[in-house]
Amino acid sequence: MAESRRCHTPGNRGLDDVLQWRIIELIKNEQWSPRQISGRLRLEGINVSHEAIYGLIRKDESGELASHCRHKMKYKRKASRRHETKATNIRNRISIHQRPVEADGRRFGDWEMDLIVDKDSNAILTLTERSTNFLLMEKLKQGKKAGPVAKAVWRLLLPYKGEALKSITTDNGSEFAEHEWITGKLNVPVYFADSYCAWQKGAIENANKLVRQYIPKGTDISTVTEGKIAKIRKKINARPREKLNFLTPKEVFFKNIS
Repeated sequence: MAESRRCHTPGNRGLDDVLQWRIIELIKNEQWSPRQISGRLRLEGINVSHEAIYGLIRKDESGELASHCRHKMKYKRKASRRHETKATNIRNRISIHQRPVEADGRRFGDWEMDLIVDKDSNAILTLTERSTNFLLMEKLKQGKKAGPVAKAVWRLLLPYKGEALKSITTDNGSEFAEHEWITGKLNVPVYFADSYCAWQKGAIENANKLVRQYIPKGTDISTVTEGKIAKIRKKINARPREKLNFLTPKEVFFKNIS
């Protein structure tokens, strides 16, 4: 009776070999999370729980599958506290508290931006649309200089000027001091988060963590090619998201502007 009941117990007690191979390929080649894989397969009519996929990763004694996970199967939480904003290095800075309530992450067209920087101030500009998590990236040939950064922002966002570009939120780094130039060129307001409040621009912080899977801290960004950046951007924009009902940022973003 026990053997019979175990055979009929619901749940993913075993994965088909072909399905298991496909899951492993998505983890190793695309770095999708178990939830992303489970959700995307469900859209295709294939039911496999994310717990079963985590089990598959844990059974891999080589650790290779875990190495492709964003958190390497290790989780840490840091306590945070709020600090008063003391930024004085940005002329005519507009506080995030003046940003319209409609820009709450659900409206299409609100963006966040940041830089990924190495120890020698080589940098990559990252921009993400908050409602879809669609990512844009560009390597900055002149590092963190405010003028070239502003021109790169203009170049990347110009195709989306209008309804797809309603606001930009960033931090208080001096590299964004030319925000008024960006506003003049793109007709979009730039808002600045409070100091030490990264959670106020959580979409770009999360995007940067995804990029760090491919460009770890300590990497000399000057050695990162434009081709690699394009490949990373393509992978991240093709990664299904739970908030998008496991559609991809690319699918939802271009559906909104079509």
